[in-house]
Amino acid sequence: MNSATVPLLDDDTIAFGDEDNANKQFVHPYIVFFHLIFRGAAIVVYILCGWFSDSFIASFVLVILLLSADFWTVKNISGRLLVGLRWWNYVDDDGKSHWVFESKQNRVNRNESRLFWMGLILCPLIWSGFFIICLFGLKFKWMLLVLIALTLNGANLYGYVKCKFGAKENLQSATTDFVKKQLLQNASSFMFAQPAPPTTGNTGVI
Repeated sequence: MNSATVPLLDDDTIAFGDEDNANKQFVHPYIVFFHLIFRGAAIVVYILCGWFSDSFIASFVLVILLLSADFWTVKNISGRLLVGLRWWNYVDDDGKSHWVFESKQNRVNRNESRLFWMGLILCPLIWSGFFIICLFGLKFKWMLLVLIALTLNGANLYGYVKCKFGAKENLQSATTDFVKKQLLQNASSFMFAQPAPPTTGNTGVI
């Protein structure tokens, strides 16, 4: 199994990364809505399902449907349109599986990017909290549902982090290099900052 960052296939019909306009507050408001609604609804249904139904199977199926819709939407639509990132897999003629991580972020809208990453990061954290609750509460049947949610949410999070930081670059090293770069820039600006010119007051002769 190989991972690489390669250009789009020739039969791609949409110009990847060319859909956004950074000058507008929201270029794709409906995409932002659906990016957040499915994963948010899955969490809300998981929390409140016991209040409206005693059927574990009905609640399980409903949450799985919402998680599946969220996974498909985030992987195939919102990532490409909101942040100019896409990850996918294909099998070549030799039967080898290739993972592709694409990045084209020259026209990313800042507001949409913030909401995209907020939803992408916060929801796995919330499901992780549910997992801890199920573990200590010995709710093993609900733990299975939480594990599925963590798998689907975590797959998109991992894929888009790989897209953003590079397919072959380690996330920890990328974060360390970013921090070092920021510290170096701050230190350089502090050491080589030009002193402010002295203010000269107006003098008059009486």
